[in-house]
Amino acid sequence: MESNQQLPIITQRKQVAKSRLFSIEQIDLTFSNGEQREYERMMGSGRGAVMVVPMLDAETILLVREYCAGTHTYELGFPKGLIDSGESAQVAANRELKEEIGYGANSLIAIHQVMMAPAFFSAKMDIFLAHDLYSERLVGDEPEPLEIVQWKLKDCHSLLARPDFNEARSIAALMLIKDHLNELSS
Repeated sequence: MESNQQLPIITQRKQVAKSRLFSIEQIDLTFSNGEQREYERMMGSGRGAVMVVPMLDAETILLVREYCAGTHTYELGFPKGLIDSGESAQVAANRELKEEIGYGANSLIAIHQVMMAPAFFSAKMDIFLAHDLYSERLVGDEPEPLEIVQWKLKDCHSLLARPDFNEARSIAALMLIKDHLNELSS
């Protein structure tokens, strides 16, 4: 269903904070009804990111356990990372697989693009399903080796019940992959 709402007009933009990783921009908006508001948003690199659900075989997915600074915990999730300058999302997905789990994929299927908190972030993430894996390792930017965890797809409910598998993008990727595979088998 299409919306006929008119986008607000950005009347002013300015950077209000910047760190090594993040930049916060203030935007002044005028809405079609004349209302004016000031918003702040995190600015992304503009290139986006990828997340990959690797299938070791028809029944087994691979996850990584890695340190997450935001929660100061180790979390299970799927390989992911930023798209480097000049890379396509598909090339970035294959590179991230090689860096994080030591596999490349002969088959990468684009499943869906998701956004995290679009009210505050402009970042987009492309989710891929990886099949027909082959062994190849690239050096990544992780500070320590990542633990690779094999999980049977039929046991996804027990994965969802784990306290260390709770990142929304990984959960969304799991559900999207399950739906995709169910559609193929029906």
